[in-house]
Amino acid sequence: MTLPALADLTLEEKAALTSGASFWFTEAVERVGIPPVMLTDGPHGLRKQAGSGDHLGIGDSVPATCFPPAVGLGSSWDVGLLRRVGEALGVEASIENVGVLLGPGVNIKRSPLCGRNFEYFSEDPIVSGELGAAIVRGIQSQGVGASLKHFAANNQEEDRMRASSDVDARPLREIYLRGFQRVVEDAQPWTVMCSYNRINGVYASEDPWLLTSVLRDEWGFEGLVVSDWGAVNERVAGIAAGLDLEMPSSGGITDAQIVRAVTDGVLPESVLDTAAGRVIDLVRKVTDAAGTATGPLDVDAHHALARDAAARSIVLLKNDSVEGAPVLPLAKDARLAVIGEFAAAPRYQGAGSSMINPTRLDTALDAIRQAASSEVAFSRGFSTAVDVAQEEEVSLRTEAVAVAAAAEVAVVFLGVPARLESEGYDRDDIDLPVNQLALLEAVLAVNPRTVVVLSNGGVVALPFAEAVPAILEGWLLGQAGGGATADILFGDVNPSAKLTETIPLRLEDTPAFLDFPGEFSHVRYSEGLFVGYRWYDARRMPVAFPFGHGLSYTTFTYGDCFAAITPSGDVEVRVTVTNSGSRAGREVVQGYTALPGSAIQRAPRELKAFASVELDPGETREVVLAVRRSDLAYWDRRVDGWVVEGGRYAVEVGASSRDIRSRTVIDIAGDDLVVPVSRSTSLGEALRHPIAGPLLQQAMGRMMGGGDASGSIMPEGVDMMRILEAFPLGRIGLMGALGGGDPVTTEDIDRLIDAANGGAPTR
Repeated sequence: MTLPALADLTLEEKAALTSGASFWFTEAVERVGIPPVMLTDGPHGLRKQAGSGDHLGIGDSVPATCFPPAVGLGSSWDVGLLRRVGEALGVEASIENVGVLLGPGVNIKRSPLCGRNFEYFSEDPIVSGELGAAIVRGIQSQGVGASLKHFAANNQEEDRMRASSDVDARPLREIYLRGFQRVVEDAQPWTVMCSYNRINGVYASEDPWLLTSVLRDEWGFEGLVVSDWGAVNERVAGIAAGLDLEMPSSGGITDAQIVRAVTDGVLPESVLDTAAGRVIDLVRKVTDAAGTATGPLDVDAHHALARDAAARSIVLLKNDSVEGAPVLPLAKDARLAVIGEFAAAPRYQGAGSSMINPTRLDTALDAIRQAASSEVAFSRGFSTAVDVAQEEEVSLRTEAVAVAAAAEVAVVFLGVPARLESEGYDRDDIDLPVNQLALLEAVLAVNPRTVVVLSNGGVVALPFAEAVPAILEGWLLGQAGGGATADILFGDVNPSAKLTETIPLRLEDTPAFLDFPGEFSHVRYSEGLFVGYRWYDARRMPVAFPFGHGLSYTTFTYGDCFAAITPSGDVEVRVTVTNSGSRAGREVVQGYTALPGSAIQRAPRELKAFASVELDPGETREVVLAVRRSDLAYWDRRVDGWVVEGGRYAVEVGASSRDIRSRTVIDIAGDDLVVPVSRSTSLGEALRHPIAGPLLQQAMGRMMGGGDASGSIMPEGVDMMRILEAFPLGRIGLMGALGGGDPVTTEDIDRLIDAANGGAPTR
């Protein structure tokens, strides 16, 4: 479609283009033939509202496939699957004439209390970035734009419209921005959505460093920046910072502010032209791709994909043997008792703006009964209602115990009620409700062959982990989760999911415990780099289940791994994996790196690559892990840039962060790094500087009179140089002549600094 040039638009029309026309539509300019574009919520399904819109899912929306939310899809570690889900989302959006689907969310799971964790993939940026890029590619392959969100450091719901995420440069870059960077550079989403919060005191919606310097100048983002709905603080400051489109409509208020700012000379019209031009570019992409997918929707095919995705999302946490045999998979002719309200009334998605009106909804109870060849008993066991009489709780529990006692295996569905997990507020704890824990204890007392199936959008404490022989982490599984759960329970599908977040023993053990959710609208990220498994590993803390953990109904053995540098400078890691069990299965192979003796603070190991392999019984295949050199870099605050530190890196390949199966080492050349020298540079730093070092050694030789500090009155064994290394260069003159030589003057230091910096003095 040919759209008009900016020169054809009036100032008022250009300003109007940068604000929404309504809750879900951009502004049209009918005079010159610019149509509106519809944006609507995802990220795990299409939420196109009928009639007037709202942001929190209160109004009705058209039926759409509800795929597993990111908390489930993330555990699949399956890039191909997420691409397929993205394609399906794009198809449904295209059929409904939606131009942009608002998702995926790639924010880091800093704390398990975040009420919106169900919309995010992982506590690790590599996992979040890889999976986020896959789903963006899938959506956009169907001519529908994705909207990468929520940019950035948006890790809680408490005070989300004002709170400042106060985070240092290294963790901001290495943890909280790295996933966004991966998606932008690899998949070029059509839009990026800025978040509500402030970052180090500046609103994301009006931060030129974030929206322009980092996103565009460094990462090469080519699309449009849209606000989260209602995230604009000051519109003129926002558009100057790089916020192109404000959503939803302000009723013309901010349009007038922009026009006035341009007229008064406060805002250059060229800045407005840039934003309006990006809106027109988005309209062009959407209109050119209109009709890529046409209806009617193949509801059955998309439901089948949702079931496959849900089965790939279920993590087998534990599967011990009872009476000589693993509890799972279940025999279809076994006498089963299904217990728990969630089996019949599934908790399949989180609350808030991502709530999907599903095309259909499976229940685990129905699916289990359909798959079983014998009668399946059921008991609610507990109620999820807010106020339940004690008598009713006792009655429900008593009935469940009787049902469990008569069964060969009891399958108990536990989880977090919907009211406790939602966009807009955070959780108070990570505990399952007391009535559910009491039920489980009572069931275990009469039937040791008990399986727990969990339904939760964020991790929960598992005080029963030692007592229960088999546990499935079912997360939130979308509309087909009931059928997928039955597939896993009976072994029709071999579980292959693995945790993308650590399950801690206690909330008090979690990295952000003392600084979540902050106070007085400030949240100090005092744990720094040590988010998730990095924290637990660095502190050698026990956990319930580690990052990357997930069992199978078969077993996998690993051979020795080998690492080599590729011509592009990346690292290629190869390892053979064998299915040593009796069932076909899929293994997620994880690659971690470490640098022992590093000059900077690092976690004991960090995930840098992953891949999966599907193997028949007895089959062996080679798995290749591609570690990007850029992912080995740390953010150096001294030069405000990425630096790869040279050295002998440890490369570890494993089935989880705490199940390392093979190790090797590889020498990696570091980046050339010359840090500017100043008077605040320490003596030790200056001695290691390639230019300043030799000059300083000469100066110190004169200062020592050709001798050394051995005549010092310091006690024997005290390292005098270690004491001196901490002195800033600007204060060396205070020490005088240590060995009877010539003192080093201020002028000497300034000449040394000028020489080290190539004649560009740094004071």
